[in-house]
Amino acid sequence: MINKATLTFLEDLKDNNSKEWLDEHRAKYDLAKGDVLALTASLISAVGDFDKTIADAALQPKSCITRLNRDLRFAKDKTPYKNDYYIVLNKDGKNSASAFYYVHIQPGNCFVGGGLYNPQPEPLKKARQEIDYSFNEWTKIISDKAFKKSFPSGIQSVGALNKVPAGYDESNAASEFLKMKGFCTKEMITDKDIMAAGLEDKIITYFKTARPLVDFLNRAIEND
Repeated sequence: MINKATLTFLEDLKDNNSKEWLDEHRAKYDLAKGDVLALTASLISAVGDFDKTIADAALQPKSCITRLNRDLRFAKDKTPYKNDYYIVLNKDGKNSASAFYYVHIQPGNCFVGGGLYNPQPEPLKKARQEIDYSFNEWTKIISDKAFKKSFPSGIQSVGALNKVPAGYDESNAASEFLKMKGFCTKEMITDKDIMAAGLEDKIITYFKTARPLVDFLNRAIEND
């Protein structure tokens, strides 16, 4: 579970986004970060029990959460800090091209899922190709009863092309997915859920359901 104090810290940081304020509340930041790291460590262990790729990756919690500092080099918004955390469990590291499991922690905007979010051109091309080649398998994964129950919003994307990519026909049965620029699940969970004692079990249920999607996409990316 995530402590209420962690959500309160993130909410207060949103309203007081400055180095001066954070310096004055460093102890609260340390507690919040420790709270997220503790959940991350628990999830790494639990996911490793059913996904050997995560177990073999020997992930460290601190390498699986997003940094609080924002990259301001090209940003119009110069507020220095994010007011959320992502926990990303990726067999090849948080910033790799591989598909992953994730949890987003932010007051009023917590969600969980898995897949590929905004991949680079080459892994995106490979994922589309595998969806085309193995569309029956893809359809079976996303039509599975448990999948649809956990992820009623289905497969989501950061955006989509107006037409299918070059090399595919608009009549292709997979055209809806071939146009997508990513392949993720994303389902909201409440702040109450985030603070509940059964949080880890709830998240693991989502992750287990997302695993066939993660495996499918990683197979696609790793194909030569």
